Amino acid sequence: MNSVSIVGVGLIGGSFALALREAGFEGRIIGVSSQPAIDAALALGVIDETLPLAEAAAVSDLIYLAQPIERILQTLGAIDALVRPGTLITDAGSTKVAIVTRAAGAVHRGRFIGGHPMAGKESRGVEQADADLFRGRPYILTGRAPELESWIERIGARLVVMTAEEHDRLVAVTSHLPQLISTALASVIGAQPDAAKVAGPAAVDLTRLALSPYEIWRDIFATNADSVDSAMGAFIAKLEELRSSLRSPEMEHAFEEATTAAKALRR
Repeated sequence: MNSVSIVGVGLIGGSFALALREAGFEGRIIGVSSQPAIDAALALGVIDETLPLAEAAAVSDLIYLAQPIERILQTLGAIDALVRPGTLITDAGSTKVAIVTRAAGAVHRGRFIGGHPMAGKESRGVEQADADLFRGRPYILTGRAPELESWIERIGARLVVMTAEEHDRLVAVTSHLPQLISTALASVIGAQPDAAKVAGPAAVDLTRLALSPYEIWRDIFATNADSVDSAMGAFIAKLEELRSSLRSPEMEHAFEEATTAAKALRR
């Protein structure tokens, strides 16, 4: 692999570029993005050069789509005619079924493997890019591509391979639901006069995700609504169960069960 194009040079795309370089990648890293993002990425040394999408696609061995989901879907509709036969195309979108389905109908000259690094920050932009962003984090692929898998492992991520359907179902519980819980909790706290005066670390920690901008989440909810709805239903049912146990010894069992699950997440 001698040339990589990052389409969407923001937090994730920029971090992937920095991580590749730190892991020993010596080829060209090309940026395709808005002019302000490109200017920042060049100034920070995140990318080596910039090209229009058509020119970048024609010379790249790997094309990394790190755009919002709707933009990824649009790019997939156009990029296949631009690439050399066999070019590997992957993405970093937070939902996979819609993207993989679009790629199946649009990508034929190239090879598409859906991807999703389970990493991020509340802040956006290439200025926040970090070579260690993926280190120790799950990096999900929806198919096998040995050359991509090798680099994912070299940047320190933990490779997980699963279907697009399984991905969307599981991340609805582990990623999308936590965002909505944080959003709801921040709203509830904010509706209580003077609550901020007594808020401790628990409130701050649990509302961290509420700082995330809606623009990031709009496409996620639009393309994974059924799984998110199911996850929310399960969570609401659990809240109602806890509510009914407030004065019951059963609450102890609920805490024990949750402690076991929380420890498993941290292994």
